[in-house]
Amino acid sequence: MKPVYFVHLQFLSAKKNFLKIEWIIKVLIFIFLCIALASPIVVDKLSPNNRHGKDIVLAIDASGSMNSSGFDFEDEVSEGERLSRFEITKIIASEFIKKRISDNVGVVLYGDFAFIASPITYEKEIVTQMLEYLTQGMAGQNTAIGEAIAIGVRSFKHSKAKNKVIVLLSDGEHNSGSVSPKEATKLANEKGIKIYTIAMGNKGEADEALLETIAKDGGGEFFSATSAKELKKVYSEIDKLESSNIKSREYILKEYFYQIFLLLASGLLLFLLYKEIRK
Repeated sequence: MKPVYFVHLQFLSAKKNFLKIEWIIKVLIFIFLCIALASPIVVDKLSPNNRHGKDIVLAIDASGSMNSSGFDFEDEVSEGERLSRFEITKIIASEFIKKRISDNVGVVLYGDFAFIASPITYEKEIVTQMLEYLTQGMAGQNTAIGEAIAIGVRSFKHSKAKNKVIVLLSDGEHNSGSVSPKEATKLANEKGIKIYTIAMGNKGEADEALLETIAKDGGGEFFSATSAKELKKVYSEIDKLESSNIKSREYILKEYFYQIFLLLASGLLLFLLYKEIRK
């Protein structure tokens, strides 16, 4: 077998300047500094201007009666678990929120008093996550329907939507709070907010006459649900509400990456200085 010869192997010699580690490091330092000076960024532009949708607030009853079970007769939602009315409502409300693709949604929880559990936002995932943390009784054991509507109205303080809707759910009678349902409904009318009401539970448990009056005076519609299956149908009907244009600001998120290359260049420079000191 004839021997094989490789010519010009001297070019691969480590003695050549272009292969010296110091020279390579200096080139890398120069490149990294140039990149750092160029300041590379990633821009995430969110422009929700003229988004097609509306602002909706779900006012959910969290009084003592919402802790009772046996509402999901056909196992429509609970999947074999023994869930309370409040837990079933949260599941169905979450499904409703996820379907409102073009809308902003907020949540008001009420019992003895009412509070904004989640402000009106386009981030549906945040709202549904917040719903998971809510528990029955955290606002007291009574039912302040007037407070629920009044706080719901307050939720729209910064709303730019043409159509504003409150969907109020209750399984009891108004027996708490400093604001009457009539006063709160009048306030909603003045702000151009439509109110839909849902009576949840067996016939006669919720004050259907009051809820029907609120819906009528609030320009909305009254619904009744005696089971989880019916409650899902109610939310599906409300899901057919009209849409409107929402005006909101444009957000530009910038993430800078120059620090990475500046740190790399600094690290290599320190390495060269260390080698010089050791010589």
